[in-house]
Amino acid sequence: QVQLVESGGGLVQAGGSLRLSCTSSARAFSNWVMAWFRQAPEKEREFVAAITWSGGSTYYADFVKGQFTISRDNAKNTVYLQMNSLKPEDTAVYYCAADRTVSLDYSPVRARHAGSYHYWGQGTQVTVSS
Repeated sequence: QVQLVESGGGLVQAGGSLRLSCTSSARAFSNWVMAWFRQAPEKEREFVAAITWSGGSTYYADFVKGQFTISRDNAKNTVYLQMNSLKPEDTAVYYCAADRTVSLDYSPVRARHAGSYHYWGQGTQVTVSS
């Protein structure tokens, strides 16, 4: 069974930074498109960022505006989300997700849709205090 394990969440003051990590033991990790989503209390889950297999393409939600950076290290089977200049509205549970679809022309539209992803982590809480 495929497992995605997130880490790196916590409590931080506004303006601070966190780096989230998501690790999988799956051999196929390097073939997957990886993404981060988040869900705040009483809100729907929303797309944050995605990265293709080799890291050649990255996609971000409009609200990211250079604040977050997604990256991956396939040798470590790990994807990262570096979050800077955090704001209280960034408070949410952050989820790692994997899309096992292999495509030479991966669609940015697909990357933003939660239904595209086959595997999900359990989530890690990020709380930003004002």
